[in-house]
Amino acid sequence: MENQKETHLLIETSKGNITVKLYNETPKHRDNFIKLAKEGFYEGTLFHRVIKNFMIQGGDPESKGAPAGKMLGTGDTGYTLPAEFVYPKYFHKKGVLSAARQGDEVNPERRSSGCQFYIVTGQVYTQTQVAGMENQMNQMKLKTAFDTLARQHMKDIYKMRKANDIEGLQKLQDKLIAEAQAQVADEAPFRFTPEQIEAYTTVGGTPHLDNQYTVFGEVTEGMEVVDAIQQVKTNRADRPEEDVVIRKVTVLE
Repeated sequence: MENQKETHLLIETSKGNITVKLYNETPKHRDNFIKLAKEGFYEGTLFHRVIKNFMIQGGDPESKGAPAGKMLGTGDTGYTLPAEFVYPKYFHKKGVLSAARQGDEVNPERRSSGCQFYIVTGQVYTQTQVAGMENQMNQMKLKTAFDTLARQHMKDIYKMRKANDIEGLQKLQDKLIAEAQAQVADEAPFRFTPEQIEAYTTVGGTPHLDNQYTVFGEVTEGMEVVDAIQQVKTNRADRPEEDVVIRKVTVLE
């Protein structure tokens, strides 16, 4: 797979052309994107959701010829794709192509939309901000461990609350915190790789999306077009006031 030639596609838009390459390590997403491009699926669709310093999103079939003001973003192919996380090799640096999806509450497996995608623009972070995000991720791991343990003791907690047993609640809380800390201590703390730190402090990106959404390609030419699209004026629903149309997606090789 390492030596397999990567497929490039040309995305022609009303703002200019963008060339992307697809990763061979995400074969289901690669093959699906190629299939849709060859079928002409994306012709006439819009970049319907644009957020400056974050990303530009397109691929909703319902966006074709959509009247101004129409809410977009729910159109799909009728199928989803299994997540293909190749992390930390592929992460949300500026210029990567990723699959949109529904949220964790209805989609715990983080399956991808069959057609909607986004290109990351993001922002540049300082070394201090990156270190702060690492700390935040480790605190979140501790909180998750504590919450899981607390759920296992809900009956005891309800009883003590009903009896107004403040001392008992405090003792249990201290015990669960210690147990959660011991659990987390057994795991290696979360750290960004040197490649992530280099990217996020130079070209930028969206670190909080890492390992949450499938990254399956990246822009090789036309990043200035992506930047131009992210600058357009949008309405409250993040839809550009003037349509940014995907005219055609062509497989180059």
